[in-house]
Amino acid sequence: MRKTIALAVAAVALAGCGALPGRQAGGGEEKQPQTIAETTTEPPAPAEQAPPQETRVIASHEAEVYGAGNRGKARVDITALKRQGRTLSLNWTITALDGKVNVHNGLGTATLDYTVSGVSLIDPVNAKRYRVARNGTDENAKCVCSGTQGQFLDKGDASTLYAVFAAPPADVTKINIEMPMIGVLTDVPIS
Repeated sequence: MRKTIALAVAAVALAGCGALPGRQAGGGEEKQPQTIAETTTEPPAPAEQAPPQETRVIASHEAEVYGAGNRGKARVDITALKRQGRTLSLNWTITALDGKVNVHNGLGTATLDYTVSGVSLIDPVNAKRYRVARNGTDENAKCVCSGTQGQFLDKGDASTLYAVFAAPPADVTKINIEMPMIGVLTDVPIS
């Protein structure tokens, strides 16, 4: 009799946990979704490609540049200054026209800064300077911008760079761009 009661109790316990076939799972068990892998012999359809971004030059500036023992002439072509919500993205190309151009640490805020974090936007209407955005607030926060380590441009070489800033007020439609070594590009239109 004891064996019969013990077996009945065990059967009820196992049925409650879903351990017996044909029974619904009980408490404490995590159900995992079942996935079935499909294999196909057809090649995947070609993905639609995003249309190429416009690379029209909206502002340009040439300057004699010096840095890290290098001397040359460079041209900066601003190819985008686009407002996106609460941010503004700046894209540009720097081209060495003559000599050697130090992009390596020439656009940063310090000698060992191998980024373009020294670039800033100046809103002349509201008398405000916008610095490159950072991915945090502590001393280890990195700029949301291009790295430049090892970029020493010889004549004819070019480098495409970017930086992200907080957006100025919506009524600001033009802004000045200040770049170390290069100078200031004025009245650059925001799109």
